[in-house]
Amino acid sequence: MEKVLGVDIGGTKIRMGIIDASGQIIYEEKIPTIIPLYPYLEENILRILAEQPEVQAIGIGTHGFVDPKQGKVIYAAETLPGWTDTPVKEWLQKATGKRVEVENDANVVALAEAKFGAAQGLDRVVVLTLGTGLGGGVLWDGKLLSGGPHGGAAELGHMILYPNGVKCACGRLGCSEMYVSGTALKRRIKEAGLPVTPPELFENAQTDPAAKKVVEEFTADLALVISSLQAVFDMEMVIIGGGVSEAAGLWMASLQEKMDTVLLNPVPVEVAQFENDAGILGAALLVLEN
Repeated sequence: MEKVLGVDIGGTKIRMGIIDASGQIIYEEKIPTIIPLYPYLEENILRILAEQPEVQAIGIGTHGFVDPKQGKVIYAAETLPGWTDTPVKEWLQKATGKRVEVENDANVVALAEAKFGAAQGLDRVVVLTLGTGLGGGVLWDGKLLSGGPHGGAAELGHMILYPNGVKCACGRLGCSEMYVSGTALKRRIKEAGLPVTPPELFENAQTDPAAKKVVEEFTADLALVISSLQAVFDMEMVIIGGGVSEAAGLWMASLQEKMDTVLLNPVPVEVAQFENDAGILGAALLVLEN
């Protein structure tokens, strides 16, 4: 049975897993993200391949703008210093002798959820990953919307939500991810003078008016993002992933209330089923499915 290596590269950790054709994770490990990234990544992939010689191909999901045809990182913010312009596919194929495919990390989450998870059987799906930033993945008639001349297709976190608003890591003002992400929540909490973490904020919002106000501002902005995306994609489902989604049970009702006032038509919103495993499963699908 075919086995492939799925790699999920984030700003603080890298997850790697060996997956078979049925989507079963046979082996999995997590290592910290260390800069400079490429030599460290290659070293660890070669180590796993030496231990697991049956691996036939490698799929990689990574933070940043990606050209999937070249398998090259076009742009990565300060989250991964030195990662911009890295020809990951070319270098890794040469180093390993294996087929390598590279995609944006939110795009591979969309693949995993459409194949095995919450959006199974659907053709038009938008995935929003609420973590350090706001990642976006779009499944359009069963295929990923990705790439583009600058690797920026479906970079939904960089749609402008508030012109002349908070400065984003990309250098522009008012990007969506500066209002709808884990980092944005931390800023909102600080500005509100609340001595809590984001998980504590959602818990406290049940009884504390100040915390509730922050949560409602957050869900109102997320509803606006979803409304704009619906006007473009008319998706069958929205899937929410990333760290902020772990507390979705505490804020989903607020989001639904806000969406009811801004959507053109109702759209179901589901939490990603695979959570932390979605990245490696979706990365594996880059080479399992094609």
